[in-house]
Amino acid sequence: MPFQSTKNYKWIVVALLWVVALLNYLDRQMLATMKTSMQVDIVELQSATVFGYLMGIFLWVYGLVNPVSGIIADKINRKWLIVASLFVWSGVTFTMGYATTFNQLYWLRAVMGVSEALYMPAGLSLIADYHSNKSRSLAIGIHMTGLYFGQALGGFGATIAARYSWHSTFHSFGFIGVAYAVVLMLFLKDTGRNPDAASDHAEEKQSGISFFAGLKLLFTNIYFWLVLFCFAVPSLPGWATKNWLPTLFADKLSLDIAIAGPLATLTIAASSFAGVIFGGILSDRWLQKNIRGRIYTSAIGLLLMAPALLLIGYGQSIVATVLAGCCFGIGFGMFDANNMPILYQFVSPRIRATAYGIMNMTGIFAGAMVTDLLGKSTDAGNLGRDFAMLAVIVLVAFIIQAVFLRPKKILTVS
Repeated sequence: MPFQSTKNYKWIVVALLWVVALLNYLDRQMLATMKTSMQVDIVELQSATVFGYLMGIFLWVYGLVNPVSGIIADKINRKWLIVASLFVWSGVTFTMGYATTFNQLYWLRAVMGVSEALYMPAGLSLIADYHSNKSRSLAIGIHMTGLYFGQALGGFGATIAARYSWHSTFHSFGFIGVAYAVVLMLFLKDTGRNPDAASDHAEEKQSGISFFAGLKLLFTNIYFWLVLFCFAVPSLPGWATKNWLPTLFADKLSLDIAIAGPLATLTIAASSFAGVIFGGILSDRWLQKNIRGRIYTSAIGLLLMAPALLLIGYGQSIVATVLAGCCFGIGFGMFDANNMPILYQFVSPRIRATAYGIMNMTGIFAGAMVTDLLGKSTDAGNLGRDFAMLAVIVLVAFIIQAVFLRPKKILTVS
């Protein structure tokens, strides 16, 4: 199609994948807010621990599949991988509306974990390859706002389920995703792998680098392990807020879940939107003057998250808790906008999607662990305290990122 050849098509790609990102988080987030409605029909969900297992199975499977999805995204056409991923997870969402037992929901969530895992490495690497250093962080940041909008809309799952039913909620959004997969078939186009923003090793620009040679290059890169740690640690509070903040708001602030769900998700999503846009613009400009501009921007985000977690955990008023949520969201957005661009500063162009898949797997495993633990914490009445404790490890990640992450080469600006 003619518009696919225009110079602005790189931003059309961002717009097309923005909707996919929205649906990606919308479909997974709805479950976290519909516990009250669903537990009437599926009594096992009355236990927060069991409900944590239902959310956790998605994350464990999602994490396991991520490195594989990264490898696949590095090897095949990313357009069709994205289309297939969206079609399958939307079909699963639709089917969840027919579930009548916990086991059915459990295995459907596992299948959703497989299909959704195929999207992120492919989508982010496609956007990154369409954009140069001047716009890469902003482009990825804009794409990430789709996740936050999906997270926010998912918070209304409880409201829609209360008005109609949780069955029709799953049916409606599943159908929308299947329909949008057809739109992508018509308008999305893959592009070549962008070799800029890599390290200073000449062999990293060779198109013939083998898979195992690429893995060796990756696993012997000390900076990859540092990036991996600094990504995984903030994933703990990141997933904690996605899966348990609605419950924390409802319990601590004595709110109905139909109100607490949207309030929690909108607070995080709106502030993360602001953080990701600000963080993307700031890091792209800072990079032009300082090779560590993206790293510093991300570190500032981590520094905002730590005190916010303390206040989320121990704040007693709606105003204080919501303000803390906003501070956390801005910091997380600044951090989130720069993950893939920072990875680009240290990893070969031929294994970037693989590297991101491994990185995402580690972060998701951290999320699965914290989701299970906070389910037990909720039943024990310690959810607020354990939220606050997450501030300590975020500070550790801030120190490591600010002090030790040092790219060796000033990137070319194309």
